[in-house]
Amino acid sequence: MPKHNATLAEALDLDRRFVWHPFTQMHEWRDPAFDRIVIAGGKGAVLTDASGRRFLDGNSSIWTNLHGHRQPRIDAAIRRQLNRIAHCSFLGLTNDVAPLLAAKLVRALRAPRRNYQVFFSDDGATAIEAALKIAIQARHQRGELTRTRYLSIGGAYHGDTVGAMSLGNSPQFHRIFKKFTFTTTTVPGPHCYRCPHNRAASLRGVDQRDARRCEQECFDAVEKALSARSETTSAIFMEPRVQGAAGLWMHPPGFLRHVAKICQKHGIWLALDEVMTGFGRAGSLFACQLEGVQPDLMAVGKGITGGYLPLAATIVSGEIFDAFLGAPSEGKTFLHGHSYTGNPLACAAALASLELLQEKGVLASLKHKQKWLRGASRIFWRHPNVGDVRQQGMICGIELVKHPATREPFSSVDRTGANVCRAAQRHGLLTRPVGDVLVLMPPYCSSQSQIRAMANALFNGLCDVLPLNKS
Repeated sequence: MPKHNATLAEALDLDRRFVWHPFTQMHEWRDPAFDRIVIAGGKGAVLTDASGRRFLDGNSSIWTNLHGHRQPRIDAAIRRQLNRIAHCSFLGLTNDVAPLLAAKLVRALRAPRRNYQVFFSDDGATAIEAALKIAIQARHQRGELTRTRYLSIGGAYHGDTVGAMSLGNSPQFHRIFKKFTFTTTTVPGPHCYRCPHNRAASLRGVDQRDARRCEQECFDAVEKALSARSETTSAIFMEPRVQGAAGLWMHPPGFLRHVAKICQKHGIWLALDEVMTGFGRAGSLFACQLEGVQPDLMAVGKGITGGYLPLAATIVSGEIFDAFLGAPSEGKTFLHGHSYTGNPLACAAALASLELLQEKGVLASLKHKQKWLRGASRIFWRHPNVGDVRQQGMICGIELVKHPATREPFSSVDRTGANVCRAAQRHGLLTRPVGDVLVLMPPYCSSQSQIRAMANALFNGLCDVLPLNKS
């Protein structure tokens, strides 16, 4: 019988010889002294490695695993679908699972007059890429040939495909490839902790969004950028409320609603990247609903299947979709797709996950867990190298700085955030930083004691790297 599981020694050896990991310096990874963790199992908020060590999953397996590992209802949904069919083409065909999911996603947006349509893909970057191509082609087919400019927010990260990189503003990730991308206009990111217009002193224990002293210059900047060439701007792409890979930048309330009003005034399409913030993570089913905003395009991914299988979707307003309707001879077809579009197995998992989220009381219960996370994360204010602790829903970022009074960052060469997370592994926590911003994004199944244990393990890792008496 073929072997499908390696022993710990085999896994480590084969990994070293044949595997190239994403966002990983392989020279360091292959160092015999480097503690390479081989995940072998998981249950709820706990992961187990091949040697039997248990770790709390502090970032929901890279922001994807909403309900915890081996969630019984998602497991059962996948097994039921496996008994029928795992995959079939979606090109000129359909199945009996993807349409159910599309309808549920559209209804979840609670905007029937927008006549949203759903285009399925594989992950967040491909959902953004599809949204961009849809916007470009729709403008062309509507005869709006002057609307060729695209705007994005400073510090934005939307993925690593060429179009997504063009919309991003992350030198750390895309510096080498920038010459191969097209030019977009950047609007300053509304990051209250590092905003040059914020005149408030750093206050210990206070979210800078609440303590800021400014004239809302970020609101004025985006309005100026959108209004300056409104007739030539097609769309603005942005992450609502929280910019993930930028460093968990959290926007002041009202910023998204302000952008939406300007877009509506000038006929500019609002394209939202809800890949990280969607499905309850930011405090409502979708982050845009926190401000009553209905996007023209929206990309979702990551948690859509509860962290089980690759799937993403681009949700498009009827106004845009109609530009693609016509006889085949008119050449209006959207000639874009993926081999696994509408995959029945992934859609079955997503349906089960969405049903769990929409059950009475589930999103309400997350409000209690947000309070648990807020309470547990207060421990970080005890450390003098913590400059900011910010939270949106079940997303918490802890920004490390060299000098809190001046907000001077550590040198990127020091890799302080990475070292802290490596140290936290010794205390039973797995998470990954964004630069020197430590990340806590617990699965929704986490208990109060588990959330507290996650924060304590990360704090202990911080103290291992930057001892309290030597900071």
